Amino acid sequence: MSQTERLYRIKQLLDAGRCVGKAALLQQLSVSPATLKRDIAHLRDRMNAPIVWDRDRTGWRLDTAVQLPGTQYELPGLWLTAEEIHALLTMQHLLAHLDSGGLLGPHIEPLAARLGQMLGSGANAGAEVARRIRVQTVGARKVHLPHFQAVGSALLRRMRLQMVYHGRGRNLTQEREVSPQRLIHYRDNWYLDAWCHRMRGLRSFAVDAVRSAIVLDKTSIDVPEAELDEVLGAGYGIFAGRRVVWARLRFSADRARWVAAESWHPKQRGHFEPDGSYLLELPYADPRELVMDILRHVPEVEVLGPEGLKLEVLKKLQASLEKRGARVSW
Repeated sequence: MSQTERLYRIKQLLDAGRCVGKAALLQQLSVSPATLKRDIAHLRDRMNAPIVWDRDRTGWRLDTAVQLPGTQYELPGLWLTAEEIHALLTMQHLLAHLDSGGLLGPHIEPLAARLGQMLGSGANAGAEVARRIRVQTVGARKVHLPHFQAVGSALLRRMRLQMVYHGRGRNLTQEREVSPQRLIHYRDNWYLDAWCHRMRGLRSFAVDAVRSAIVLDKTSIDVPEAELDEVLGAGYGIFAGRRVVWARLRFSADRARWVAAESWHPKQRGHFEPDGSYLLELPYADPRELVMDILRHVPEVEVLGPEGLKLEVLKKLQASLEKRGARVSW
């Protein structure tokens, strides 16, 4: 019987209001007196169980009168091994340190402290996880927590949201009333897919560009998921569009070993060529983000089509060279 099973059994007996004797516990648990002593101490010191030894009845029982202020005796319904607790602490660390403003950190810290207490290691378990694991993000933008909370609340309550939004593309700040549809965490940043009542259409908003947000007392409209995917999910990356075309990219044999293992788009198609190169095909509605991803693989990538995508990549390359004083004719 594992320690988890033993603690659960002791909990059952104590919660039943019984005064449990030492001999009975040793028989039921099939452990040594030293192991039983450690289990009782674990429940009392780490689980906040108000266990006392009743000399008159020669057994252990619960006494809420000795419970420390601010503590709660409620052993978790989900019993975890040390390995499982380590995994949870690791996930907590990863979530809390995603560079999106540390949104989850304040809410998860109490859980981390409790898990560390359950783990019972000599060193602080949470600090050990933080020391051993590094979470690094690239291009993450800071999100204002109250705005994020308002967006999430409106989304889950199915209420409309009044927000002041800064569109970076045109450097324009406007007030928008939207019906939130879903939150997307994409490339270390948060985006809100919503129906914009001003523009009368679906739009994707960067949550970090929200300058103020108020949940309105108005029910939001629901857009079918199929329509959301058709308008906002069919293209490449965060750029939306109903009309998509397919890009055809060929990567060198050296680069193919990495690209073949990457997910660029849910509907991508790819295969290795006889020479070891890799042919990748994927849909896009707006070339801007795709062009940026293609450029980071230059010169190990060739754009096979369509012609419009070829020209966009060439324009970027030429503009970069001209800024550095080079003149290139294609």
